[in-house]
Amino acid sequence: MDIDVNTATLARIYDYMLGGAHNFAVDREAADRIERAVPGTIRTAWENRAFLRRAVQFCTAQGIDQFLDIGSGIPTEGNVHEIARSVNPDARVVYVDLDPVAVMQSRTILEGDELSGVVNADLRQPEAILDDPATRSLIDFDRPVAVLLVALLHVIPDSDGPAELLSRLTAHTVPGSCLVLTHFSSNYGTPEQVEALLELTRNTTTPLLIREPDEILALLGDFVPTPPGLVPVHEWRPEQETGTAQSSGYAVVARKEQPPGRTAG
Repeated sequence: MDIDVNTATLARIYDYMLGGAHNFAVDREAADRIERAVPGTIRTAWENRAFLRRAVQFCTAQGIDQFLDIGSGIPTEGNVHEIARSVNPDARVVYVDLDPVAVMQSRTILEGDELSGVVNADLRQPEAILDDPATRSLIDFDRPVAVLLVALLHVIPDSDGPAELLSRLTAHTVPGSCLVLTHFSSNYGTPEQVEALLELTRNTTTPLLIREPDEILALLGDFVPTPPGLVPVHEWRPEQETGTAQSSGYAVVARKEQPPGRTAG
């Protein structure tokens, strides 16, 4: 497996910020530069992780027991399968990532877990994700599924057609399925902080880009936001008052509704 240890990746930077051990010196140096330039970045990484936990708990409460986690990153404590199975022990999860370190570590952690799988693929090739043997064996698209894209779409430029990619990815999902995402935006902090963060990621393999709320909502297609809608990450169904005015962008959990004029069954 070809691993570039000389270029930082957001997956490994994120892992380091969350206290993980699967990162290299170049990732740690980049993370430290980001935190010095934009204080609070590490805290917002934890806020993003906390949202993931709340969103998975929400989906399982809706009866969803299968999850497709795209851009899953490097495994840290509180993975999707652990969260989902705390509610439903039979929950199935497929983790998808392009980063070879994330894939390698995921496969190591999940070895012997028959209800979880790992796919080495890119969101920009959705059919490769859907046709992978792990996805085909674990995800039943005749039943509701939660598709997770947490901290991913803000590295997919408009030139790659993110709305079309999501449409192709979710074309076979049934009503009751959920789309879970977070996205970096200008609400991160001051204009100077936002620009500093954009600049610091330009030399990584996945530079950040900004989308504003209306642009994020336009990516959802036929998925309808559930309450409270598209909100700052730390404001999405918080378990307690966060006491912070800074956010890592926006979060939403959207549900695929029954088409008008049709009834279930």
